[in-house]
Amino acid sequence: MTLRVTDLSIARGGLPVLEGLSFALPPGRALILRGPNGVGKTTLLRTLAGLQPPLAGRIEGADETIAYAAHSDGIKAVLSVAENLAFWARIFGTADIAPAIAAFHLSDLADRPAGALSAGQKRRLGLARLLVTGRPIWALDEPTVSLDRAAVGWFAEAVRAHLGQGGAALIATHIDLGIEAEVLELAPFRAKLPQIDADEAFL
Repeated sequence: MTLRVTDLSIARGGLPVLEGLSFALPPGRALILRGPNGVGKTTLLRTLAGLQPPLAGRIEGADETIAYAAHSDGIKAVLSVAENLAFWARIFGTADIAPAIAAFHLSDLADRPAGALSAGQKRRLGLARLLVTGRPIWALDEPTVSLDRAAVGWFAEAVRAHLGQGGAALIATHIDLGIEAEVLELAPFRAKLPQIDADEAFL
């Protein structure tokens, strides 16, 4: 299923940040979101994932298809690595966590409590959750934070495998992942703030 965004306007904290945004993300393709800090990358991903409503525009193909991974790893500290993945697998109605453990090289950590992991290991576990969701579209906000070079490579390979199976990925990142993808620059869609009369500013 193709994710289609048409004339989308979104806000953060009640203030418009992006407007007039349109794009399509078909199966098997990746789209990299680029732009300066504060331009609205996170807000866009949250809106597409259904965590907040848009101001205007249309989003098609997002219902029950998007797996969202943000700055929080979404793991339970008291559960082991394997238990965390099994928990999310049950939530999403899948069963086999072995591919997720293998993709992010977590086998040696499978029985370790998530609370005892390093920041990079927690991020790998958080990203491994994507593989147990069964959802075709991954919406990823700075997914490589805390990852070392090897782990970045594992993540990129997981994305390529996902695309090869007909999935799609929407990724906000400032680094080159070595993934064949289109780039969407968000700066041209920055919302224009309303002009305030100098006298009104003091009322």
